[in-house]
Amino acid sequence: MPLHLRFGTDDLLRCRFALSPLCETHAAIRAVRRTDQPAYHLPWLRRVHDTVEELDLAALWLLKPRRGYSPDFLNPPPEANRGTGSAASFDDELDRVRAVDPALARDEIARALAATPGAAESARGLAMLEDPARAVQELADAVERAWKALIAPDWPRLRDLLEADIAHRTRQLAEGGLEELFADLHQELHWRDGTLWIRTNLRETIEQELSGRGVLLVPSVFVWPDMASGFEPPWQPTVIYPARGVGGLWQRPAPGSAKALARLLGANRAAVLGELEEPASTSSLARRLGLAPSSVSAHLSALRDAGLLTSRRARHRVLYERTPLGIALVGGAGRRTDDGAPPEDGAIPDGGTGPDSRTNP
Repeated sequence: MPLHLRFGTDDLLRCRFALSPLCETHAAIRAVRRTDQPAYHLPWLRRVHDTVEELDLAALWLLKPRRGYSPDFLNPPPEANRGTGSAASFDDELDRVRAVDPALARDEIARALAATPGAAESARGLAMLEDPARAVQELADAVERAWKALIAPDWPRLRDLLEADIAHRTRQLAEGGLEELFADLHQELHWRDGTLWIRTNLRETIEQELSGRGVLLVPSVFVWPDMASGFEPPWQPTVIYPARGVGGLWQRPAPGSAKALARLLGANRAAVLGELEEPASTSSLARRLGLAPSSVSAHLSALRDAGLLTSRRARHRVLYERTPLGIALVGGAGRRTDDGAPPEDGAIPDGGTGPDSRTNP
């Protein structure tokens, strides 16, 4: 059944973005247990496998049913960024978890345990319900261990990708409004008549009036193929969605890949395709590459005709960006994973979306 987030006039002006190292930590905790993990995360999974066995995440996993509610207090929506270059620190976010009201924590723990038959009656479940204040601190300790082992070593790389996604989405919002922004955020999310419709696994339809609070949008590397939503009062309404470009995150160029691409396409055409990490115009590419605009225009036309690029008009400019085929050509055939192996069969070249669990990470 769907979750309906109903926008008022004020909410239309309060659709904001944020980065959250805490959110990414929770998504990673889920990811290490997935049986349908996308192949492009396999290098990371291999690297952290032995570490996960030593972390003792059993209490957290008990509160993270595959389909169902997870406690919001464990992953409170972050503060909205004032720009793409800032994010709350993990320590600041974890302090908010540790400071939660034990009564609120107990209510949310009980709701999460109810999603798994027998969990509330288990020794661990009973202990959390009997002493929620202690449970909060122990759960926060487990999240901190997971952050240090699973996310912190890669956070600069992850943050760069997440910031790039926010930059792209911000342009979408500025150029096409909420309709364009929500059009490709996730396949189970739809914008219609001032309402954001999100398909959930709940049995009842939930109607939520935003009442001037707006919606916080948080990109995530590890939430794919799902998204997370449904934060209820007192929490800020939030949608956590898959970031773009995850397919090449753990891959590195193989020796000679740039030369191989140049032999295939020609040096200047390969340079144009390689420069399009983010959408760009003809004049922008010409300045960056030191080529004549007419030459760049011709290369862009050829690449678009070959299915490697798409173009769209943004006010007075035409912006070009790679198609999945173009992304694969630049990042797939000539790349290897961090462990030196080629990408696994079935790897998806860009951050796509898939079935949605509709759970909070």
